[in-house]
Amino acid sequence: MTRRLAVLVPALFAALFAVLGPPAAGLVRAQPAAAAARGPCQAVEFEGQPYTVCTIDLRRERVRLFWLGADGLPYGSLSSLADRQGRGLSFAMNAGMYDKGQAPVGLYVEDGREMKGVSTANGPGNFHLKPNGVFYVKGDRAGVLDTSRYLRAKAAPDFATQSGPMLVIEGKIHPKISADGPSQKIRNGVGVREGGRVAVFAISERPVTFGAFARLFKDSLDCRNALFLDGSVSSLYAPGLGRSDLSRPLGPLVGAVGR
Repeated sequence: MTRRLAVLVPALFAALFAVLGPPAAGLVRAQPAAAAARGPCQAVEFEGQPYTVCTIDLRRERVRLFWLGADGLPYGSLSSLADRQGRGLSFAMNAGMYDKGQAPVGLYVEDGREMKGVSTANGPGNFHLKPNGVFYVKGDRAGVLDTSRYLRAKAAPDFATQSGPMLVIEGKIHPKISADGPSQKIRNGVGVREGGRVAVFAISERPVTFGAFARLFKDSLDCRNALFLDGSVSSLYAPGLGRSDLSRPLGPLVGAVGR
């Protein structure tokens, strides 16, 4: 009986392996595939609030801005951008404030061409809560600077968008942002780290205050400089999460494509 078991058990395992394959090897292959499918965006919780954070390594992906399509009209929506860019687009979101014609309110640079100049004007609203700032990309590095420092830097970027207010300035929260003010909205923004090699985009999943959103970038995402992009219209395209938000017509968009 013992001899028969000694022969039958290895034979049984061999038959199972022939049909199913080695279990351990199958698990090892499946995990990286699942991780890759998620793309650059993931859920993050901070101070009890849910966010989605998209982390882009500019050495591996190209961060660029989109406003007008080949027809000269604004893309207008994340779904339109995704349709035209195809599967190479791993992430996108709205990228700064715009007027009723969907034109950028402040600086906008695309493929090295300045399509709208820097605004240093005073006025109402979040854009003019000084200091406001600029998110820009040059080669495989990105930056976030308040507008006056950006002008002094003479960056000559490949892509740039101006918005406001700054959320974090050299490791400190914008002086005019209260810890927890009365205004709560869905918000999105961008910061940089690792010497500009990594751009970090975030969107809140529930309405949050400016203070809470700024602390997310400073204390959780480790960004010394971060810029508010917009509120209420904040939208995200993240195919790895099966997500493509609908929103009112949008102006400038930012996305990541393969190098």
